[in-house]
Amino acid sequence: MTEMMAPQDHEKTAARMPHDIFLTNLIVNHILLFTAIAATGKSYFEFIVLVPLFSFIFLGYTFVRSSRIKREGNEFVYVHWQIARRWSFFFTIILSFVVTVAVLGWLSYTYLGLMKEAAFALVGGLSFLPTLISVLILIVIEMEALHHARVGTLPEWAKRRFLIEK
Repeated sequence: MTEMMAPQDHEKTAARMPHDIFLTNLIVNHILLFTAIAATGKSYFEFIVLVPLFSFIFLGYTFVRSSRIKREGNEFVYVHWQIARRWSFFFTIILSFVVTVAVLGWLSYTYLGLMKEAAFALVGGLSFLPTLISVLILIVIEMEALHHARVGTLPEWAKRRFLIEK
């Protein structure tokens, strides 16, 4: 494996950015915004669509930015962007499933005559609950990655996966 020199403070700051973006998406968007909208009851429930919309914007930014980071510029920053990209891809799959289930629940209620309670159970049980569980797990994973960025290290699995021998 390649041996990296100890990262400078500006490199550590640059390596923290992808993790900060991802954690902002998870905590602010999926926990705080979702809870605030859900707590308002039926009056503002249609704004729940903002949660996946904002999330896809955050994830899209992470994908675009991580694809533009060059390995030759700084391997430490590059690997941290790739770590965030990896977990963002996993979360994109989860969100795509959630949106699909939510749309199918709405279509079943609107056009197939599914009872409202059954539609809520379908959407809540198959989409909201698994999303919240995965959000909590990803918060723990990203906090560890953020810690690695702060202290200037890389996880062993990331070294094996993203660094190549020279």
